[in-house]
Amino acid sequence: MFTGIIEELGYVHGMKPLHEAVRLSIEGPEVAYGSKAGDSIAVNGVCLTVVANKRGIFTADVMLQTLSNTSLGALKTGGRVNLERAVTPATRLGGHIVQGHVDGTGEIVSRTPSEHWELVEISLPVELNRYLVDKGSITVDGISLTVAEVNAETFTVSLIPETLARTTLGLKQPGDVVNLEVDVIAKYVEKMVTPR
Repeated sequence: MFTGIIEELGYVHGMKPLHEAVRLSIEGPEVAYGSKAGDSIAVNGVCLTVVANKRGIFTADVMLQTLSNTSLGALKTGGRVNLERAVTPATRLGGHIVQGHVDGTGEIVSRTPSEHWELVEISLPVELNRYLVDKGSITVDGISLTVAEVNAETFTVSLIPETLARTTLGLKQPGDVVNLEVDVIAKYVEKMVTPR
């Protein structure tokens, strides 16, 4: 489990093709520190299992299905990625409950800067719309964000300078693909109230 509070902006150090998979090497000294094989690290909101960790670079195997259904398939060496280690019982829950299980992808539609924040509009698959509410939570590339407005095929978030400086959303441009994870509590509520 994660909180959606990004700990570090890492770099894609390398991508080694495997049979129906890729071994992804990520440079992120802060999150790699103390991490060992079997630990979970979210990379752009995708929960990956550490295979090895050496000198601030950790590796993880990414299956073909994950590459096809998330933005990880478009990563390139040198690209920036959002990194977060899994929570511990002593971790502050600064964002919201994030599983690292991507529900779909969207695209940056527009960016509207202002003096103190930037409004970003993002498309989303129509089947995910029912899980979004104004002022509710959504995870975008692993970042816990508050929904500013929900429309039929898009939603908007307001990004403060700190988020723009410390995450990949400061770099993303219209047309760029992002990973989306809706609030898992909304999915549980839906299941409980749906007639069987």
